[in-house]
Formats: sequence, structure tokens, C-alpha cells
Amino acid sequence: MDDIYFDARYIRVGRHDGISRFSTGLVHELHKVTPLVVLVHDLRQLEILPKNIRYEMIPQPTSLLEPLLALKLNKLGAKIVFSPMQTMGSFGRKFKLVLTVHDFIYYRHPAPPPTFSLLVRLLWRLYHLSYWPQRLLLSRPDAVVTVSKTTEALTQKHRLTKKKVWVVPNAAELVEEGYVTPSAPVSKKLVYMGSFMDYKNVELLIAGMKFLPGFELHLLSPITKQRQNDLTALGAQEDSVIFHNGVSEQKYHELLSQATALVSASRDEGFGIPLVEAMERGIPVVCSEIEIFKEICGPAGIYFDPNDEEGFADSIKQLTDEDVWKRYSQLGLVQSQNFTWEKSAAVLLSVLRDL
Repeated sequence: MDDIYFDARYIRVGRHDGISRFSTGLVHELHKVTPLVVLVHDLRQLEILPKNIRYEMIPQPTSLLEPLLALKLNKLGAKIVFSPMQTMGSFGRKFKLVLTVHDFIYYRHPAPPPTFSLLVRLLWRLYHLSYWPQRLLLSRPDAVVTVSKTTEALTQKHRLTKKKVWVVPNAAELVEEGYVTPSAPVSKKLVYMGSFMDYKNVELLIAGMKFLPGFELHLLSPITKQRQNDLTALGAQEDSVIFHNGVSEQKYHELLSQATALVSASRDEGFGIPLVEAMERGIPVVCSEIEIFKEICGPAGIYFDPNDEEGFADSIKQLTDEDVWKRYSQLGLVQSQNFTWEKSAAVLLSVLRDL
């Protein structure tokens, strides 16, 4: 098989997001089984990839040269190229190409991330006014990959491509060596790991805490001061809602392993890696009853209506029964085995070999 050229430009330096984790997990597994060349725009991206991996430096994805990227890859001799996004330039390509679509959240929730520049936010809004730009992008590759059956179904529903669509699921890192699954909850901590964008519905989690005396809601992700003030103004007692404003991976795993549950009230989601991270540690997941979460957690999830704060609290109260907690802990351990980087890389390699 020809060398696979893997677009690793979406690996973030400092802190992963979903696409960064997706890229890193797949590179590590593919590197074990097939010749691989990673495409990077920052040498620091190589620091979290396998040592001595072959690489090529190319412009960053936001470069004005992106539409002509395929011409450079032609010169490099690329025969098979995979990108974890759908926007890679393909004009004049002479190689097989597989692109990825993760989700369609922003068609339903079009507000762009506030950290983007005004111009990017404007283009973001325009892009998500219609599906035709997405159809144009997904008409170019030889095959399309997505991270969930939920997104695969939406791709088909909106007729976004005539190409074959394959599911290569996201996954989570293996638990640290020596980790022991708890036999019972060691605290009344509830852990939330995710952004604070409106569709994440963190307000409901905070509102539900008034029905959960003695519990603490730990919000782990970075947050702006204004957003924290807005959420604090909802009236939750200070000792029941703790804003960490970002934690290290080690601290995250420590808090997660101490928790009664990982929680999410999201109204929409691309995947939900924290759910898998909780399940593989034997920590129950209490989450909103949306399609993607039901796909990920299956029988291991405890679900509630994302409009019902008291329903959220009632779901948590189920876990105060130690036998119930143990049952969902065990179900999660089993369910998490459906999502491993080894399995996902094997599917992707099969797709690339069959081009």
C-alpha cells in the first residue's frame, strides 16, 4: 500500500479539542501498522506524535494558499491523503482523497465561537445559512468519513454527498496504568467537561443543583469572566457550583475518578469524548436524551429531558443507591469498549486500502 499522507494540521498545541484528539489518536494507531507521513504547519505539533514520524511542512489550513494545496501534495508524490476535516484544498489533485465531516451543530445553532475574529464570525454565519457549501465540499473526495452513525444519518438525510460515507468513531485515551475502577462513588461531585456555548445548556445543570443538596457541580473548562458572571447570576449557591476555569489532564482525570457522575445537558453534540472517558473509568454518565448521546452511551447512560432541571436532579438521585451506581458503572465499562482508537484506525485503514 502507498504511504498515507495524514493531514495533522488540526492538532492543537497546548490543549486538545475534538478534532485534535481525533487526529492524534488515529495517527498513533495508524503509525503502528502502515507507512505514514503527517502534514503539519507547526513543528510543535510533532511533540505529541510518535517519535521519528515522517512529516512534511505545509501551510496552515487558514492560509490563502489552501485551495492550491493539492498541487503541493502532487509534487510530494502523495497517492493517498486523509484529512480530519472537509475543507482541504483539492484543485488539480492527482491522489485519492478522503475527507471528514464531524457534525452539523452549527446549522441548528449558528452562533460562532466568540473567540473568532469579526470577519471569521461573519463568514461562519454565511457558511451555515445553507447546506450547498457543504455539498460542494463533500462532492470532491473519493470517500467521506464521519465520527458517528448520527452524523452519517444526517449526511444522508440532507443529501450532502453521493460518495460512500464511513463511520470512524471518536474515542478516548486509555486509562492511566494502575488505575483501579472504584466500587462506589467516593464523593458527591458531579463533573462537567465541555464549553459554555449556549447549546451546551450548562444553565440547566446549575439550575438543577437546588434540588441536590450536598452535591457539588464542578465545571472544569476555561470560561470567560463575563460568561461566569452570567452563570453565577442564576442564583446557585457558591458552595454547590465550582468554576475551575481550566484544569490539566491529570486534574481532570482525578476529579472524574472521584465523581458520582459525569453530567451533560447539551442540546446538540458532535460526539462527546468526555462520556467515553467517564465510562472507561467506571463513572456513570447522566446526560440529556439526544440521539448522539444515546448512540455513545447506549444502556449505560442515565438520560433526562434537557428542558427539565428537576428531571436532571432525579437522575442524579438514582445514583445515591449504591447498587444502582455499581450497575451503571459496570455497564459503562462494557459500553466504552465500543470506542477505541485501535478499532477506529482499523476501519479507516480499510477505507483507505479500498480506494
